[in-house]
This record gives sequence, structure tokens and C-alpha cells, in this order.
Amino acid sequence: MPVFGSLFYLFVHIQPYRRIINNRLEEINYHTAGYMKQDPMVLQELEEKDIQVKHFADYMNLVGPFPVCKNSDAKFYPLGDDWYPDMLKRLKEAKEFIFIEFFIVNYGELWDSVLEILKQKAKEGVEVRFMYDGTCTFFRLPHNYPEYLGKMGIQCRVFSPIRPALSTYQNNRDHRKIVVIDGKVAYTGGVNLADEYINRIERFGHWKDTAVELTGEVVNSFTMLFLQNWNITSKPTEDVSKYIRSYKVESDGYIMGYTDSPFDHVEVGEAVYMDILNTAKHYVHIMTPYLILDNEMITSLAYAANRGIDVKIIMPHITDKPYAYIVARNYYEILLKKGIRIYEYEPGFIHAKEFISDDCKAVVGSVNMDYRSLYLNFECAAYLYQVNAVHDAEKDFQDTLRQCMEITLEDCRKYSGFKKFIGKFMWLFSPLM
Repeated sequence: MPVFGSLFYLFVHIQPYRRIINNRLEEINYHTAGYMKQDPMVLQELEEKDIQVKHFADYMNLVGPFPVCKNSDAKFYPLGDDWYPDMLKRLKEAKEFIFIEFFIVNYGELWDSVLEILKQKAKEGVEVRFMYDGTCTFFRLPHNYPEYLGKMGIQCRVFSPIRPALSTYQNNRDHRKIVVIDGKVAYTGGVNLADEYINRIERFGHWKDTAVELTGEVVNSFTMLFLQNWNITSKPTEDVSKYIRSYKVESDGYIMGYTDSPFDHVEVGEAVYMDILNTAKHYVHIMTPYLILDNEMITSLAYAANRGIDVKIIMPHITDKPYAYIVARNYYEILLKKGIRIYEYEPGFIHAKEFISDDCKAVVGSVNMDYRSLYLNFECAAYLYQVNAVHDAEKDFQDTLRQCMEITLEDCRKYSGFKKFIGKFMWLFSPLM
């Protein structure tokens, strides 16, 4: 086993692909950092409101930089069904540029509607860029799809195309969901460009997902996040300054856009979740489709619960990945014994990725509570502080809770012994899930 472990480490960590991509990302991030500077007045305001939030902002500026933005607002969508018409409306209003980046794109009403608008906007002279993850070419889109879109005036790139090569770079997928329109509005969340996400087709019962619309200064952050990944495969790095805008909106709150890269040696997504757990005063409410945790996350969850914090997790009752659900069930008893309460959404599948805390903080984005999201994938999210959308997210959590069944220790004891055995066996492969 030590020999196997050493070889595995060498295979995963000491590869030219990783060094090349890491060096390129460092170059791009250096180039874009000047457009993601933190306003010191915002830090001063945060220090007066909550010193712990200010310290968190300092950390995120160090590892990013990911600035906390004022003059920004958010609209929360409790379902992909609600997000869909607003996003289409905003696309139709585009005048200058549209940037779109998704993990999953599939033929159907949603993508067909988006594509029709993109084709029309390209004809009107709007700059349209579209990027999707390379796994789409396995089952969803043809290999020549970028050329097909290019003929319509749509710039298209495939992130990390799947190739028959021995490389763990293939394992680092672009799981992000980003839409930026004219530097005025951005979208992120859990929703992908496929019909199940807006309940036009049924795959695993009712599909429960969430998203946010962002306006104001924070949109520039998502513009830069998109351009960072877009420019990984292109040299020299383009002039990104022409996409910076100075739109402001009236809001008393603060918003941060951030990303997590498997090549930056910092687990940003996990750090954000753990900070919320470690600083919560009253409650932390979580939605996640998967629950495959490391010891650090289990410790943070337990620390919050043991301090008297109300920690609740909503999971799907109908899963899209049976193997991941079986592994997740392994954690139920561990967490329940530590005081965390777990619920399953009976109508169907939870795909939302959310942390909500103390009526003042929320994270909505692409980051699942599993190894793949926290360590292997490119991810993104919006961190909301003292904006009205936080209350909307918490209201939705409570509404969703009424459609859930609570899991008890007795339920865990009744769980099939065979499934428990399979779960423990598959847990050995949890870093790949």
C-alpha cells in the first residue's frame, strides 16, 4: 500500500499537465488581479459590523483576490423554473457582450431557447462567448459543436476536452455556472443548461435547484472569473479592461464572487463553508445533493452543533447517483450522533448547493459537499452578506423543510446491512466521487 500510495501521489501531483495549467492560471490571475481590488472603505465598514466577516474578507483577498463588493444586490431563485424566464429576458436585452460557462449543456427547451437568442445577438453584433465542460462531448454534444456555433458568430470553447491520454487533468472538470451580460448582470447557482433543471422533463422526481441574479459592482468579479478560465488555452492574455463596468445599485449589503481551482493549492470552497460553520451564532442551514466529507468538514459541522448551533442538512430522497447516495448514508449516523439534523426531500432530487446562516449570510453556487467539488473541480459561488436575498433563501429553506422527512438514528439502524457494507466499501473510492 505505501508503494501504491507513493505512485498514486506521483501520478496525481507530479505531472507536466498540472504544472502547465497551474503556471498559466497564475499568469492569468496576475493579469486580472488589478481589476479585482478590494475597496478599503468596504473593509472598514465590515470591521464595524462584524470583525469575523472582516477577517474572512481579508483571507479571501489573500487567496483570490476575491473582493467584497458594496453597491451590489442579489435576487434569489428557489427553482430553476423561476430563474429560466428572467435569464432569457436579460439575454434578449444584451447590447455589448454575453459570457456563458456551464458544466452541462443538453438539447431541449432550455438550451434551444438560449441558443436562439445567442444566434440573434451575434447577428446584431453582440460579442457572444460560450464555454462548456468537455464531458458534454461524451453523451450530449457532438465533438464539432464549437465549429457549428462558430458559423453562427458564437465564440465557443470546450474546457478540458476528453482525450484518450493518461492525465489527471482530465479529472479536473469545469463545474462552474456563470452567465454575464454587458457587465450589468450575472447569474450563478446550481442550474445547468438542460431541461431537468427547470422541470420540463422528469428524471428523479421534482428537481429542486437554486440560483441568484447579481447586479452592481460584483458583476465585474464574475466577468473576471469567466475570462480567467476562458484564457487558459489562449496566449497572449487579452485586454480584459474593456469588459469592466461601473454599474452600481442601491443596497445596504455586500456580495463576493469567488472561484475554487484544483491547481491553486487552496481549498477555497471548503474554507468558505467551514468559516460559516465556525463563526455561526444561531444556525447554519445547508442544501446539498451529495454528502461525502473529509475529517475537517465533519469536525467543523460537529463543532458548530456542539456549540448549540442549529445545523440542518437537506439531502435528496431520490438520487441521481445511487453510489454517491449509498456513501452519503455512511455519514448520516456519524453526523446525527454529533447533533446535526438531516432531512431528505421527499418530492425528488435536491441539486441546490447552499449554506445559510444567522439571517445575514448565504452562499449560493456550484460547490457540492463532496471531494470532487471541494478538491478536484473548478467551482464558483456568490457569498451574500446582509442582502435581502439571504432572507429569501432562508424562507425557501423552511418551505423546503416542510416537504422533507427527518432522518433519525433509528432509521440508520434499520438501513440494510448489505447497503451499509457496500457503502463502506465504496467509501474507499470517495475521493473520486
